[in-house]
Amino acid sequence: MIEIAPSVLAADALRLGEDVRRLMDAGADLLHVDIMDAHFVPNLSFGPDLSRALRRGFPAVRQDVHLMMDNAEKYIEAFASAGADDITIHCELGDKVQPALDRIHALGLRAGLSLKPGTPAQALAPYLDSVDLVLIMTVEPGFGGQKMMPEALDKALRLREMGYHGLISADGGLNAQNAALAVRAGVRRLVMGTALFGAPDPAAAIAEIRALEKA
Repeated sequence: MIEIAPSVLAADALRLGEDVRRLMDAGADLLHVDIMDAHFVPNLSFGPDLSRALRRGFPAVRQDVHLMMDNAEKYIEAFASAGADDITIHCELGDKVQPALDRIHALGLRAGLSLKPGTPAQALAPYLDSVDLVLIMTVEPGFGGQKMMPEALDKALRLREMGYHGLISADGGLNAQNAALAVRAGVRRLVMGTALFGAPDPAAAIAEIRALEKA
């Protein structure tokens, strides 16, 4: 099954609740919440209060929280209590990774691990038994609206070759025109920002992507 996860980063900040409602009504499955610290990536975004507000406004909607932070381990409890269902950290954090994954699981959440375009799939090997999902960045993380790097999708194929059977997600420049490349590579959660929040008819865009399940 393909999961479609609108990235809240692409919503209109002045109409965020209205924008989210529009996409959930159009058939999206869950929300992707990007948290950026202006250190790990060159941009600054939200904090736990956004996750809490989304949980209050959309109590039944799952939240996939992506911590693009140097000190992600210090915010796991805050986002868990605010409303996250999945928390994804980055494998580039080195020795911090395994303790953080263990803490996410201890709090009863699904743990994810992400990697930047320049990080090889092999970097995930020590952690594959500890993660519920892998998030492949198909752009350099930090800003929306970038063009997808199709070569990054090769990592999904490598992960399957490495014996990983969990959920593979992709984020960055995905749209109705290139989503098929991701699905063919084995991606089953599509994180999409501008392509959905900027779509004149998001229900039609989502339906077009859903049709890939039968292709």
